[in-house]
Amino acid sequence: MNYLAHIYLSGDDKERRIGGFIADAVKGSDLTRFPENIRQGIILHRKIDQFTDTHPAVKTLTRDLRNRFGRYAVILPDMYFDHLLALHFNEYSRQSLLCFSYKFYCSLLVYYQFLPIRIRHFMWHFMFTNRLYRYKSAEGLKDSLNIMVSYHRIVMDVDEAVRYLELNFPQIDRLFKDFFAQLQSATRTWIKDMQ
Repeated sequence: MNYLAHIYLSGDDKERRIGGFIADAVKGSDLTRFPENIRQGIILHRKIDQFTDTHPAVKTLTRDLRNRFGRYAVILPDMYFDHLLALHFNEYSRQSLLCFSYKFYCSLLVYYQFLPIRIRHFMWHFMFTNRLYRYKSAEGLKDSLNIMVSYHRIVMDVDEAVRYLELNFPQIDRLFKDFFAQLQSATRTWIKDMQ
């Protein structure tokens, strides 16, 4: 899962959401420098990634994508799923995606002191371009993929990656909804066990 899903799946706690957002930039198991709920968010993010990476349906999709896009295809399901979550956000939340996004951007400012340097470097662009909300459109998905390709120096045809989603939309959308229901259930259990 990518940024939007990790933040959403972290539940209503602002600190846990921050942890879910920054987890990829936090290395190692020593999380003592963070408040308890940010630690929980980081741990939850790692559990979500493991669940996603080992899920049979996601593995099947990744295998098909690898045949077309090579070794970097592993990032595409995460990006597709954030796009689909944004597209269907009103089915998962009583809050609009726009409101959800702006509230999270405010949390980034409040918890700035806990953000790793890597996050601080891109958060302003992330907020000012409203990346979370822009996942909703195909153009926003394409922009996010272009940013990732450029930042990580990945060789990938972004137009073709977006076209693949458009051509296979019904199947991938159905896969996402089934998978995400299972992931939500697992996440609720993990959060409950942390408290």
